[in-house]
Amino acid sequence: MELVERFLKYVGFDTQSSEEGEGCPSTDKQMVFARYLEQELKDIGMQDVSLDEHGYLYATLPANTDKPVPAIGFIAHMDTSPDCPGKDVRPRIVERYDGGDIVLSAEDGIVTSPKQFPELLDHVGEDLIVTDGHTLLGADDKAGIAEIVQAMVYLQAHPEIKHGKIRVGFNPDEEIGMGAHLFDVEKFGCEWAYTMDGGEVGELEFENFNAAAVRVTVRGLNVHPGYAKGKMLNSMRVAAELIRYIPADQLPETTEGYEGFFHLTGMKGTVEETVLTYIVRDHDRGKFEARKVFFGMLADRLNEEYGEDTVTVEVSDQYYNMREKVEPMMHIIDIAKEAIEASGVKCRVQAIRGGTDGAQLSFKGLPCPNIFAGGLNFHGRNEFVPVQSMEKAMMTVVRIAELTALKG
Repeated sequence: MELVERFLKYVGFDTQSSEEGEGCPSTDKQMVFARYLEQELKDIGMQDVSLDEHGYLYATLPANTDKPVPAIGFIAHMDTSPDCPGKDVRPRIVERYDGGDIVLSAEDGIVTSPKQFPELLDHVGEDLIVTDGHTLLGADDKAGIAEIVQAMVYLQAHPEIKHGKIRVGFNPDEEIGMGAHLFDVEKFGCEWAYTMDGGEVGELEFENFNAAAVRVTVRGLNVHPGYAKGKMLNSMRVAAELIRYIPADQLPETTEGYEGFFHLTGMKGTVEETVLTYIVRDHDRGKFEARKVFFGMLADRLNEEYGEDTVTVEVSDQYYNMREKVEPMMHIIDIAKEAIEASGVKCRVQAIRGGTDGAQLSFKGLPCPNIFAGGLNFHGRNEFVPVQSMEKAMMTVVRIAELTALKG
């Protein structure tokens, strides 16, 4: 099948982004894949294909109807997560999955089991694309790219399906939170768009976390430990005290659904100085603001005990809940729901416990809900994607284009 072949070709490109990268894209290897896609889009007949110096790739499928139809877009990201090796991906297809353990690497004893990943059982009888257990797969988000490209091929092969102008956009660095920063919304020229970056088949998302990054710096005073009484202030000990003040029921491992959290993502320290990095998440904007204030209260409390400026806090907002930008245009959700159902899938509207390029794009003036791409267990060696889910995602793109033209 052409869709599968396309996806398997894509995952052969190592496109991991990097937090340490200084430019955009954060890694040069993303540009290698971008140039490949640039040529492929030209080869399949797309127009206005352009790739900028930052790795943002845009293309157009012209309208095939004279009826006034809003220009819409489909977006996916080219990079894969730096959380797991992404070089030399060796995928294979488990045909007609039987519901048992999937041995990824017999030599190393690496297995994907429904005991650990019960979502496998939702795909018994389907064909699953898996890894060899040593890398991630890259369905996040190369499945989304393959589905969009294949949908453009399908629409050109079926001119009886009327549609308006369709724009596609592929961007770098989503996995490090930078994917939408240099996305040219004005150049894209759409009234709305959809990111094909969701997980399980049928998912439709237009709510996400409000997000902030917090950097806590604790300054201490080092003295020879043999003569430290009444003099030393160990910054690591003060940092540990701050960590203990974070409510245990408000961590990623103790929350779900619409519950927000504080997440310690890094710590590095000596007696003289310790730095803690946190991310703060909440769907509710008011609760989100309160969580940021909470860190200031902790700093005040510790500074009162250990001295002024012992603890300083820097907070930077990362993105906001797209719901406030999508709600005034709920017809774009209605179209997506109908398209998903028309593709033979039960639509499941849910909130994202995370972020998406669509959130940032929505606040840049491009309302942009998120649609399933079909992959599961992202960012790890147990990642997989059912072929049938990819097919349904591809047809969802087609049906959205068709329904947008029908509804005008």
